[in-house]
Amino acid sequence: MVVKLLALDTSGEQCSAALWLDGKAAWRDAPAGRRHSQLLLPMVDALLRGAGLRPGDLDGIAFGSGPGSFTGLRIACGVAQGLAFGAGIPVLGVPTLMALAEASGAVRALCCVDARMGEIYHAAYERRDGQWATVSEPALYRPQMVPLPDGAGWVGVGSGFAAHRDALGERCGARLERVDAAVVPHAREMARLAAAGFARGLGTVADDALPLYVRDKVALRSDER
Repeated sequence: MVVKLLALDTSGEQCSAALWLDGKAAWRDAPAGRRHSQLLLPMVDALLRGAGLRPGDLDGIAFGSGPGSFTGLRIACGVAQGLAFGAGIPVLGVPTLMALAEASGAVRALCCVDARMGEIYHAAYERRDGQWATVSEPALYRPQMVPLPDGAGWVGVGSGFAAHRDALGERCGARLERVDAAVVPHAREMARLAAAGFARGLGTVADDALPLYVRDKVALRSDER
């Protein structure tokens, strides 16, 4: 069973890294803007030095696979691949929207991240037998078109609810129990999810690690604006 792992996330405005040791997490985070590549490796170095570890002492490395910022996803994936390849250890991509669900403290989480261009990244998860079951796969939607999950008691989490609160509130209606738009993807939750994933044998070799982009373009044409 994996007991020592590193988790990295650069999918959004915040940069974070977490070290998971025997069921406990230590982490570093900071608002990043466009500085993810400058901040991430110093965070990793500080966490490993603080625990007296080297990359080769780890059992695995996890990264926020997406959806999220294209550039950010590539940074976390690339750093995870480089460290894992050099240390000869497996990697695991953790969906950023599932990390939101993990942070929500809910049993049913409707996760929405602002994707700009009037769209959101959306997924829905329900906790069953201690694990997250996917109700709606991560995908890109207009707020007015998100899939409606069955039943009530859903907690809305993520920046999509800050950017499109009215549209999502009208769409989801009484299904929403409450909303926490301040929750962001974080390596802390990714470490916890990855520990369970590695224990189930979900890790892969570094070469096979890939971001989950979802969107295939990052800007609108002039006639689309």
